[in-house]
Amino acid sequence: MSKPEMNVALVCGPDCDTKVMAIRATLEYFGARVFTYWLGRPNDLIDILSGKDLYPNTDTIILCFHGDEGQFIMPELGESVYEPGEPKGNFGPEEIRRFAKLAGKTVISTGCSLGKLETAQAFLDSGCEIYIGTDDYPYGNDALMFELRFFYDLIQNKRSVKEAFQNAKSLDAEMDMFQLYENAQQSSRK
Repeated sequence: MSKPEMNVALVCGPDCDTKVMAIRATLEYFGARVFTYWLGRPNDLIDILSGKDLYPNTDTIILCFHGDEGQFIMPELGESVYEPGEPKGNFGPEEIRRFAKLAGKTVISTGCSLGKLETAQAFLDSGCEIYIGTDDYPYGNDALMFELRFFYDLIQNKRSVKEAFQNAKSLDAEMDMFQLYENAQQSSRK
């Protein structure tokens, strides 16, 4: 196997499996090495966001979740199933700040409203270099097409993250809800 173009963590939240399969197949076709994480509980997401269960040298993390009001919709477990200290309910900015350690990573979350400023800022506060999300409620096909075009330009055309983002955003007017947030501290070191 030749060296992959990039290492991508593809994290599957509840009811997102079909989209994850489409993204994974396409990214692997483009030459990326994709590590898929199938979440069953909040601690699974915590292990990824904290870096505890993240493959070394991961370049980009795709958080494939449904969202609402800037929060990641999490699986609901039976009360007796939660582990001690495991958060219950959805993951919002507070949980992201509490658990995430994503220094230098690019994170993409195309679920509904996961690009709201407060959510994005929580990721940037975790050390994330670039965070991309939607500030509204996109159709699933729009989010998928955005991601595929973004990675096509990033991998195939060797564009920068910002250039790939602009090209993906230019697909149609629905893409205006996609936002790119950059960590000013990370940018000033380059």
